[in-house]
Amino acid sequence: MSTPFAPAAQSTEDAAALAAQFGMSRAGARPPMRLYLKQLWGRRNFIAALSSSNNAAGYSRSMLGQAWQVLTPLLNAAVYFLIFGLLLHTKRGVHNYIAFLVVGLFTFHFMTAAVTSGAKAISSNLGIIRSLHFPRAVLPTSTTFVALLQLLYSLCVAIPIVIITGERPQLRWLELVPALILVTLFALGIGYIFARVGAHLPDTSQLLPFVMRVWMYTSGVMYSIDAFTQDRPAWVGNVLSYNPGALYIDLARHALIDHQAATLWTWVWATLWAVFIFVVGFLVFWQGEEEYGRV
Repeated sequence: MSTPFAPAAQSTEDAAALAAQFGMSRAGARPPMRLYLKQLWGRRNFIAALSSSNNAAGYSRSMLGQAWQVLTPLLNAAVYFLIFGLLLHTKRGVHNYIAFLVVGLFTFHFMTAAVTSGAKAISSNLGIIRSLHFPRAVLPTSTTFVALLQLLYSLCVAIPIVIITGERPQLRWLELVPALILVTLFALGIGYIFARVGAHLPDTSQLLPFVMRVWMYTSGVMYSIDAFTQDRPAWVGNVLSYNPGALYIDLARHALIDHQAATLWTWVWATLWAVFIFVVGFLVFWQGEEEYGRV
């Protein structure tokens, strides 16, 4: 028998209706897109702090600390210059091959870091996901910004290399800013996609290095796509030239290096890729918002 202090049992539908009447919602429910974006924007300072701390923590146990953010791509550039530039002679027909290689490697390394770290953004933070309520997009956004910080540090070395190898600062160098904005949008989108995939398939992070290596070899990082496809069918050159990896590298090279032209179509396709992948990636991640705490 019910009492004034113990309400009678209600059906699930009645309880849901009563909760809605008083503005209550199911714990962990995915909020509407507009509210989700508002919540994510409201945590922008937390994202910045988390990105900065994770970036510093990643090198805290090494003797050289954050110097590895610069040394790693530089050592990669030295190895690739030895193999591709000197042994395989892919530098033939390329103006200022050292700058060409360094800019390409640093730009592509940013995309690689965004993808591989994004794939582990959920699985590596299950403790905080299950303990606190916040938009889960905070995590892959933060991992992408960590990769962006590393790219900015790398540019502090890349730009002097570009100057030492014969390039001179020009007004065109300002084009690097919109190029970085576009590649960051693209990296965010692809990071969101692989964050959801990696949340359900932990082996994704093990397979990605192989996928990224194939993508690097088809993006003209170590060679000129125009020179490589000169005697090949036109569709081969189009496929290689308009893949997003090659597009963003071309924009960065065009901004910093003479004789590295980027056409209007390069900017158009780079913008389309960035907007499309960012929108699709964010929607894909948002759709899985309720799943991440149960992984």
